[in-house]
Amino acid sequence: MNNQKQQKPTLTGQRFKTRKRDEKERFDPTQFQESIVQGLNQTGSDLEAVAKFLDASGAKLDYRRYAETLFDILVAGGMLAPGGSISDDLTRTEFCLFTAQEDLETMQAYAQVFNKLIRRYKYLEKGFEEEIKKLLLFLKGFTESERNKLAMLTGILLANGNISAAVIGSLFNENVVKEGVSAAFAVKLFKSWIYERDINAVAVALRKVSMDNRLMETEKIWHGSSYPQKVLQLHHREHPDGCITSWYGNCPASDCKALQRLELFPANKRSCEHFSKYFTDAGLKELSDFARNQEAIGSRKELQKELQEMMARGDNFKDIIAYVREEMKKTSISEQLMIGIVWSSVMSCVEWNKKEELVCEQSIKHLKQYSPLLKAFTSQGASEIILLVKIQEYCYDNIHFMKAFQKIVVLLYKADVLSEEAILKWYTEAHVAKGKSVFLEQMKKFVEWLKHAEEESESEEEEEN
Repeated sequence: MNNQKQQKPTLTGQRFKTRKRDEKERFDPTQFQESIVQGLNQTGSDLEAVAKFLDASGAKLDYRRYAETLFDILVAGGMLAPGGSISDDLTRTEFCLFTAQEDLETMQAYAQVFNKLIRRYKYLEKGFEEEIKKLLLFLKGFTESERNKLAMLTGILLANGNISAAVIGSLFNENVVKEGVSAAFAVKLFKSWIYERDINAVAVALRKVSMDNRLMETEKIWHGSSYPQKVLQLHHREHPDGCITSWYGNCPASDCKALQRLELFPANKRSCEHFSKYFTDAGLKELSDFARNQEAIGSRKELQKELQEMMARGDNFKDIIAYVREEMKKTSISEQLMIGIVWSSVMSCVEWNKKEELVCEQSIKHLKQYSPLLKAFTSQGASEIILLVKIQEYCYDNIHFMKAFQKIVVLLYKADVLSEEAILKWYTEAHVAKGKSVFLEQMKKFVEWLKHAEEESESEEEEEN
């Protein structure tokens, strides 16, 4: 018997030590804050020195990881707690945006500090925009002076393209809106933005991120996901508070769609008149005019949608014309503007053939049917010219219609939609550049016939006299 004790198996191999660079550092913004605060206290109010300090510190400190802390300190002097307060037990600096002088020149200098920092460290760009969004949500936690400085800075940053206009979305938060904080902040913001640029540049930036609609919007409410239909229209004359709760009833939320208007103001002040007066009184008439223009555009879009739906349902022309004329009165839309909307609606309510030789015949048949509708909104010579230009642009933009232009014009002439005076004026001076040479050549013989007929008519009148 073998009394020798059996050895236990052992693991063999080499144990690897974790490299220091692979060890995950503990998230500790306190130490980062102390380093930044110390540097800012040394540079003081010299913003050139601040910019140089931040530029150099990026090589030593982890800006990527502590971006939020960095921006909190530069704006408020220390790390911000939820709501916008700064903890007293943490190191803070008195050299920040909130302690600076409240004037546009100082805010422009601070904007340059942020601009240089973000240009040097591009990865901070997204974090900086998120920081501005957060700060706008904390507005109630700041003093009026602090809000004013932040508003001016934000306007300058928007003008310089350092941040997107999407940050304005934070101003529509209910907690900031209900006490009038959002509207007051917006006044300062837009004043500095327009001062740096102009209202046209502001409008372009707002449209780019669909913020223009949220400043001033009229939108339909749809009911039922399978067959959308018009149930209610949010219009300040009929529903000044934009309230739709009573309409919802038992309808599932997923089947309801409503976009609120004038979101800078509490629900009981969401009217075009209030918006216009508020910003006009604040010295921002250009913003008030822009908002009114947005409302007009929204109304026209809604009118065109409803018009297309009425055509799709096969409503008779008498009802359609009555509806359109009523809307023209309500929204002060001129006949010249209305004929463009009617033309677009007529041409979009049918699926066109893709073959050029067939689409011409289809268009003539379709427009012959709808000529009474077009005639109802061409009672003025200027409206006829607008319609001719719209036809020209449509035929040019839709290549299959290029050869149909002359036939469409002749059809509408015979249907008394277009007069010979309007056609001759379009031919000689009122046409646009789109497809000009092609369409003028198409119309040449018909125009000569019109001129000849006009001369004969004049000679007959002379003989009678």
